[in-house]
Amino acid sequence: MKYRKLGKSGLDVSVVGVGTWQFGGEWGMDFSQKEVDAILTKAKEVGINLIDTAECYGDHLSEKFIGNYLSNDKREDWIVATKFGHHFHNNFDRTNHWAAEEVLSQLDASLTSLKTDYIDLYQFHSGSDDYFNNDDLWTMLDKQVAAGKIRHLGISIGSNENVYQTDKATEVGASAIQVVYNRLDKKPEKKVFPSCEKQDLGVLARVPLASGYLSGKYKPGAVFVENDVRNRHEKAEVDEKLKLVEEIRSNEVPEGVNMAQWALAWCLQHPAVTSVIPGCKNEEQVVLNASAAQLDLVKEDHPQAVK
Repeated sequence: MKYRKLGKSGLDVSVVGVGTWQFGGEWGMDFSQKEVDAILTKAKEVGINLIDTAECYGDHLSEKFIGNYLSNDKREDWIVATKFGHHFHNNFDRTNHWAAEEVLSQLDASLTSLKTDYIDLYQFHSGSDDYFNNDDLWTMLDKQVAAGKIRHLGISIGSNENVYQTDKATEVGASAIQVVYNRLDKKPEKKVFPSCEKQDLGVLARVPLASGYLSGKYKPGAVFVENDVRNRHEKAEVDEKLKLVEEIRSNEVPEGVNMAQWALAWCLQHPAVTSVIPGCKNEEQVVLNASAAQLDLVKEDHPQAVK
């Protein structure tokens, strides 16, 4: 495993993390504590130290799985990132909760669920600019940083072209940006990444496998089960993406290299990107994801590399 500085936060994070939206039950599978424990144990074995979750992956369900695991492990070995701003009701059914007092309540619920006294990276979760421009919210969060409940603040931008919130990151005390970035969606390269580099912001690339389309497992015409979020994607859009994936596999992926591994390494070669946070459903996927850190695509002289 390789490690990089998460921007001005100074946190040393593995270049591959564990995304945990799937633990909330919206990716076609319900998890048990035993399965989550096995995934996180394997992640630690291969050098991963970054877990990304959110309050609305289930009703704090993902956080609870993680918290139960952390309660039997060394908390200080992990960088735990979670998010705020939404309340989960049912699969694909959420409401917005952005008032300062509501977010404070969410924070306390996340700390309880995660069974921890502090969150390493607490992220504004895909909110509009109107919700973002709330001085009371950021003042409250600053106080929580001072109180030790939060180590660092971040922004998970809803649109991968949202340079407004990215440009405001330093002003609101955020040290990292989370953004959709993958071989099928390179929009952040135009505006978001230059802003991040200018401000020394860490970058977490979410959906690095393009919702699994870049895993290499699916062909045009693939059908997803009802409780899989991909079942909600337009069929024509899905088929177009999978057609493009086949072209990428033929023209860009070296022979003998696993496509998912290549897709993660492709993200990591950009100088703005600190870490990728792919989801995983089992231990085998954890190992495969982690192996992307060793591909030649990953530059040893990356500007954020931990020496």
